[in-house]
Amino acid sequence: TMEYSGCNQMMTDTTPDCSMCRLDIDGPNATIIMDRVDSYNALNIQLISEITELLDWTAQRSVGVTGSLRDSSGSEYLRVLILRSSGKHFCAGADINMMRDAGSKTPEENRADSARLDRLFHTLWAHPCFTIGCVQGVALGGGAGLVSCLDHVIAEPNTRIALSETKLGILPAVIGPYVYRKVGSAEFRRLSMIASRVGAEEALRIGLVNSIADSAGDFDSAARAVFDDLMSSGPMAVTEAKRLTEKLDTWTGSFEELRQWTLDKTSEMRGSREGQEGLSSFLERRPPDWASRNGEG
Repeated sequence: TMEYSGCNQMMTDTTPDCSMCRLDIDGPNATIIMDRVDSYNALNIQLISEITELLDWTAQRSVGVTGSLRDSSGSEYLRVLILRSSGKHFCAGADINMMRDAGSKTPEENRADSARLDRLFHTLWAHPCFTIGCVQGVALGGGAGLVSCLDHVIAEPNTRIALSETKLGILPAVIGPYVYRKVGSAEFRRLSMIASRVGAEEALRIGLVNSIADSAGDFDSAARAVFDDLMSSGPMAVTEAKRLTEKLDTWTGSFEELRQWTLDKTSEMRGSREGQEGLSSFLERRPPDWASRNGEG
């Protein structure tokens, strides 16, 4: 689930100590940069743990979780999270040495390794902010898992993505639920069986990526355009839209019950502070408080 507790978090709080990735914050925009360049940002235990920690830290300081545009000192809470990486390649997947060591580990140890990866993917997938990924070079295996958990993915012409697991005689099981939701049943089945690299154009066609920048050097402006567009949407509504998707993905009741749930949810949002502000600002032909960068939360 996407609920977090403890909303007295401050933007000035100490950020988690990381050596394989780093966190940059610019107003309501947080950027996590994977920086394990010598291994093409392969996901070893430390990198997985560091990214997960940064995702938790940023989620707890998002508008969607705190319910406020700013903390008590006036600093903006987060609304957008960008994931990118240093070097030539976005992410070469789970560290091959870590996976090879699986042969000498107990089932419990192997399960703990997989659970750590799944926690990374789920924390990114369920992050209350709108998430943007800038994907250069290859995104293989676990790298394709990261891609599939993001809300908007920007590739460049040399981007290659693969569910490469079956080439190694293993399975894209841990990333499966996320890739499956991203591209649907038929494409997931095909990609996971062939396991070959998909180019930027094909990735765009099947919905694995959402846009292609002219080059990796253009990621900043491409991400900024998405960011600017997103900033005019109500931040609580953005997080609620993600929760709505999760609800639709996992609904186990009848369709009739789902329809009733949507009626309740709609009236709840219309009556919310943000909903009232959005509707009033439209009628009064002014920007809502979340769109003017000096609005008070």
